[in-house]
Amino acid sequence: MSEQRSVPLREHLLALKPCRHGGLIQETSETYGIPENEILDFSANFNPLGSPFDYPETGLNFEDIIKKSYGKLLEYPDNRYVEFREAAARFVGPGVAPQSIVPGNGSTEIVRLVVESMIEKGDIVLLPWPTFGEYEMQCRIMGAKPVYPAQDEINTLSDEMLEEAKILFICNPNNPTGKLRSREELKALAERCREHKTLLYVDEAFIELSDPSQSVADLPADNDYVFVMRSLTKDFAIPGIRMGFGIASPAMSDILNTARLSWNLGAIANTTGTALLNIEGGIDSPYLKKAREMILKEGETLKAKLDRIRGFEAGEVNVNFIFVDVSKFMLNSSELAARLASRGVLIRDCASFHGLGKNYIRIAVRTEKENDRLIAAIGDVITEWGREQAKNELQHVIEKASEEGIGGRKTCEYYPCHFEGQNCTFCFCPFYPCENEKTGGKWIQSSRGGRVWSCVDCHLVHKKEIAQKILDCLMQEGDTDELVKVAWKKVMEPIL
Repeated sequence: MSEQRSVPLREHLLALKPCRHGGLIQETSETYGIPENEILDFSANFNPLGSPFDYPETGLNFEDIIKKSYGKLLEYPDNRYVEFREAAARFVGPGVAPQSIVPGNGSTEIVRLVVESMIEKGDIVLLPWPTFGEYEMQCRIMGAKPVYPAQDEINTLSDEMLEEAKILFICNPNNPTGKLRSREELKALAERCREHKTLLYVDEAFIELSDPSQSVADLPADNDYVFVMRSLTKDFAIPGIRMGFGIASPAMSDILNTARLSWNLGAIANTTGTALLNIEGGIDSPYLKKAREMILKEGETLKAKLDRIRGFEAGEVNVNFIFVDVSKFMLNSSELAARLASRGVLIRDCASFHGLGKNYIRIAVRTEKENDRLIAAIGDVITEWGREQAKNELQHVIEKASEEGIGGRKTCEYYPCHFEGQNCTFCFCPFYPCENEKTGGKWIQSSRGGRVWSCVDCHLVHKKEIAQKILDCLMQEGDTDELVKVAWKKVMEPIL
């Protein structure tokens, strides 16, 4: 028996779970045999317009950027990132100077930098739940003790709690709920954090796709206890190139720029990021303004369609994703996500967010055509589930009838759903959807869009003599699906 080796790392790291973001499209393709280019990803939240490189009017050309980067590949980047920091300050707007900018290799590296620069083992950090999971991951790596107030408790946090905490993380708009806090609300919170010497870490990764006027990016200029983070990958839909930046007071920024990993932006990320930040109009460029208008329009339309699905309760539309409560839906979040994935549609199962269980999903806002495909896929999942339930119910009916015979089930809360004295042996019609309008059934417009088969005007299987004949067929030896076909041919076709 081989001797177990101990790994010379801090013990608490053994309990951490690895990041699973990325690779989901490839994994889904391999699992379900769906070509990658046919998979729609509603689990990732990027600018629904796509990359600005697809819009010539932005003046951005990726080939030109790559050519410019190519000349820099044989030398180390300038670790000061002067052009990037100047462009970032201009992009954010008044009140932010280049010396306040801290370049980062995506938002996760920026979170890690701040946490490892501040946190000692045992320090308390406040993580209002639910929120972006990387805050907790980076804090736990440093040995911090997370405390989880609810999102709606942020404005009433006690002085004692703030006094004890090293960092308070606020995601605005919040991921995954989409809640957008006002600038005035955060300014008041920033003053409280300064009084208690607690760092207010404001993650504004989605602010450009929401309402930039609520940004607090200018507050760090004269408050050492405010740090603001921005992400370029969300705004410009290019997650494959990792880049973002933090905004701190000049004194804090100077220290963080010394502490961060040297050359953390490679030549391509540096050149690309600088070009994107120099987009004409900055935050109010036509490209980003069009994206915000599209998100609001398509988001409200998508929300209305989601709310019409029984068991769905869609949240507010403030940004390019919608938080949906599915606690009253027929499937939990994980089951729903898996069934949609098998149809080439990915959604975010929020079970991994602290405190949410399997009751919530997050859906990105995409184009009208793509959003409609999502709604149709959910409809297909509901239909599939209904057929499975009907089949299970049918099996139960057959087993029960073999012992008790045909029954009326007048205890049903919906009795009578068709006519007085009806027979309810078959609550779920074994032939659904028969698609034969001679039965009284018909196609109707679904609240989710598209058409659905309705049996509301079909009374046939609730007539006692017909129910008995169908049951006689189904109780024969053989495969249930085949027996249903036999019952249709022997019992229903002669009637119709």
